[in-house]
Amino acid sequence: MAAGRWGWGLPGLSLVLLGLVLVPVLVLLGVTRRLRRRFAAAPRGSAAGEAAVARALVLTAHPDDEAMFFAPTLLALGRAGGRPAVLCCSAGNYYNQGEIRKKELEQSCSLLGIPASNVTVVDHRDLPDNPSVEWDTQLLAAFVLKHIEDNNINLVVSFDAGGVSGHANHISLYTALRYLHSEQKLPEGCRVLVLESVNLFRKYLWFLDVPLSCLLPSDALFVLTEEETEQARVSCLIPA
Repeated sequence: MAAGRWGWGLPGLSLVLLGLVLVPVLVLLGVTRRLRRRFAAAPRGSAAGEAAVARALVLTAHPDDEAMFFAPTLLALGRAGGRPAVLCCSAGNYYNQGEIRKKELEQSCSLLGIPASNVTVVDHRDLPDNPSVEWDTQLLAAFVLKHIEDNNINLVVSFDAGGVSGHANHISLYTALRYLHSEQKLPEGCRVLVLESVNLFRKYLWFLDVPLSCLLPSDALFVLTEEETEQARVSCLIPA
């Protein structure tokens, strides 16, 4: 009698491998969803409580930065009862569409709960929208400081030294804020928070990054609800 053969076979092995991949992913998605609900309800960090009552300014380089990079911050501040403002330091005129992009900025901010009266655009020839141009630190710092003082701002949120995407204009904002801070030119009590630049893996695999961000120490962590995530997504789709 011939000996019998047994084994999973290719279809069975494929199902096992699929299960080994899907089960951890589904568990991770469930954990991520719970964490999103928890931290959306109660933002974490030593600065999060202050942010709720702050006269906050989100400092950006171009129209669309507010949606692409700072939607969680703007929505969380609004949810907490604050009235955040946006100071955009260029009209985004790299493709000669500055006027169009300024209108897009107002529309995007409106979707994020920011009225046009709280949106300001600096359109200066020496602060061009150009990924290869580092803006003049003292000129930029002067515009930023005047806006802070004129509007009694006590919390500024902007890019860190990596600029999130490495854009020279983004990094220039950080350099200007660092200059104001190191020279002690900021008003007393005015705090600065910067958005942490992360690698591509963390940037695009959000369901992996949410648990990691919740574990890592930070001054403030703002997490969107599912509804706010859709709100932020729509604000990124304002047509040109």
